[in-house]
Amino acid sequence: MTPSRDISRLLEIMAALRTPVTGCPWDLEQNFSTIAPYTLEEAYEVADAIAKNDLVELREELGDLLLQVVYHARMAEEENHFDFEDVVEGITKKLIRRHPHVFGDENGEKPELVKGIWERIKAEERAEKRAEREKLGLAEPNKGFLDDVPTAFPALQEADKLQRRASKVGFDWNDARLVLDKIREETLELDEELAKGTPDKDRMTDELGDTLFALANLARHLDIDPEEALRRTNRKFRKRFAAIEAHAEKTGTSLEAMSLDEMEAAWQAAKRS
Repeated sequence: MTPSRDISRLLEIMAALRTPVTGCPWDLEQNFSTIAPYTLEEAYEVADAIAKNDLVELREELGDLLLQVVYHARMAEEENHFDFEDVVEGITKKLIRRHPHVFGDENGEKPELVKGIWERIKAEERAEKRAEREKLGLAEPNKGFLDDVPTAFPALQEADKLQRRASKVGFDWNDARLVLDKIREETLELDEELAKGTPDKDRMTDELGDTLFALANLARHLDIDPEEALRRTNRKFRKRFAAIEAHAEKTGTSLEAMSLDEMEAAWQAAKRS
């Protein structure tokens, strides 16, 4: 079998990998649950390539992510649920339907008009999905108001989306300074727990979680993406720690041999520069 620019070749390769007896033993063992972590990992690697502005790597990572879609579609086809073509048809139908201002007659040049169109169409899609489930004899999940927020999101992103969802019905602070007060309250409770001779690990976990949740809320009130804010700090940390490594190499020592004071001095020098 030879490589190809045609998507059909990728589908053929995946089918061959999943063919009993002649396929790959590892691929044959997999199911939706075991492949899901790889799907998330590949999505993060796509984001990483974009952050690094490495378009060669991005091309490769997009291929890896596409493979995940093909993999899940193949397993679904084997169980007679749907196939890759159904996936393609579904997303093209959704895009055309959600953009009547592009593919239809509706006027949606202004962002607020587009948002209104999307909300109306998504409501129609939810109704159709309920009807489809009923037709297949599947019970409609008893959904709460927050159940549309996937639990598979990174925790910080999930917190942001939960808060945005709750704010739609008025469950929200109306002043960012009140959120700051909440953060101070949570950190105080952490401090009180740490002051104990033997802090309770479960309680500290709860209090730290509450603090992180409140920080995500503050980011939302400041119109800042908490994931991007933390990524930016992570990038700064990498850069400044690399400066400590460079200092160690320049002075003929090692990280392990450096004192904390020496590391801090190199860190501050990198920060100033």
